[in-house]
Amino acid sequence: MRRTKPLLLGSASVAAAALLFALTPQLSAGADEGRAAAGRDAGESGGASADRAAARAAAPAGSPVAENGRLAVCDTTLCNEQGQAVQLNGMSSHGTQWYEQCLTDGSLDALAQDWDADVLRVSTYVQEDGYETDPERFTALAQRVVDQAVERGMYAVIDWHMLSPGDPNANTDLAKRFFTDMATRYADQPNVFYEIANEPNGVGWGAVKSYAEEIIPVVRQHDPDGVVLVGTRAWSSFGVSDGADEREVIDNPVDAANIMYTFHFYAASHGDEYLQTLSRAADELPVFVTEFGTQNYAGEGANDFAMSQRYLDLMKEKGISWTNWNFSDDFRSGAVFKEGTCDGNEWSGTGVLKEAGVWIRERIKE
Repeated sequence: MRRTKPLLLGSASVAAAALLFALTPQLSAGADEGRAAAGRDAGESGGASADRAAARAAAPAGSPVAENGRLAVCDTTLCNEQGQAVQLNGMSSHGTQWYEQCLTDGSLDALAQDWDADVLRVSTYVQEDGYETDPERFTALAQRVVDQAVERGMYAVIDWHMLSPGDPNANTDLAKRFFTDMATRYADQPNVFYEIANEPNGVGWGAVKSYAEEIIPVVRQHDPDGVVLVGTRAWSSFGVSDGADEREVIDNPVDAANIMYTFHFYAASHGDEYLQTLSRAADELPVFVTEFGTQNYAGEGANDFAMSQRYLDLMKEKGISWTNWNFSDDFRSGAVFKEGTCDGNEWSGTGVLKEAGVWIRERIKE
C-alpha cells in the first residue's frame, strides 16, 4: 500500500528544509499575534505537543499521519516531523449540502485503502444552500467527515468554499465563527489544514490579503501550529484569469507564518500560461493545489489527460501537494463515481468509476 513518502531532494535542500522545519514554531510565535492572544504557557504547549503525539500514535499503522505526523511549511514545500519534504495526493469532496451521501465509512475506506490517498479536502460551501443556511448543521457535517479522515490516518483540508460572492470579506463574520469552531476542535490533531477562501474572484489581491490577515489569527488563537491555506485572486489562479500573475503575491505576501497559497486549474481550459505560472510560483512560494480537474473549468466535458499529466509531472517535480475535484457521483465528467454509486454500497475498484475516476485513482496509487 503506497503511503506518503519523503520527496527525493538534493542534500542541501533537505538540510535547509529540516532547519526551516525546526524553526517553524519559533517563527510562528513571532509572526502570529493570535498565539500570544491564546495565552498558552510552556506547560500548556507541552501538553498540546503530547496530545498531537498521541493523535499520531492513534492513526492506523502505515497511514500517512502515522508515518509523517504533523506537517509544517518549510521553505516552499511541506515537511514532516522528521524535517523531510513530503507531497500529499488525494481527493476533494463536492459540496456537502449536495453529496453528503458520497462521504460514508465505505467510500472513505476505499479512498484510504483502495486508492491509497493521503488527503481528503472537505468542501463546505458558504452560499448555494450551504453553511449560511444552518451553521450548526454544516459545522457538524464538516466535523463528521474530518473525523472520518482522521480515523483512517489521512490528512484533511477544511475548505471554506466561498465562491459567489467572490469577495471573501463578504463572509468574514461567518468565516470567523466556522474557523473558531473547527480550530477549537482540531487544535491537537496533526491531520488538518485550514483553507480559508476557496476561490476569491472579482476583487484584487489586496482585498484577499486583508481578509487572510483577519482570519488567520482566529485560527492561530486555537491552533497555533496548523497550516493555513490562502486562496489567490481570480479563482485561485494567482491572478492569471484576470491578466495578472504570481508577482503580486510574491511582492506583497500575507503577513503570517506556516501558510501556503492555493492554485486551481482545469486542464481542458487552462493551458501553458497557467502551467508556467504554477511552475514559477512554486519556485518562490509554498503552493498547494487544492482543486483541479481533467476537464474544462466547469468540471465537465471531455477529459484532457495529456495536459493533466503535464501538470501532475510538474507537481511531482516540485513537491506540490494536490487534491482532485471531485469525490462524488455528480452527473458531470469531473465526478469520479458513476451516477447512482452513492446510493449503494460498492466503492472499491474501477467498476464504479467514470473515465476520470479510473485515471486519477491510478495516479494517486502510483
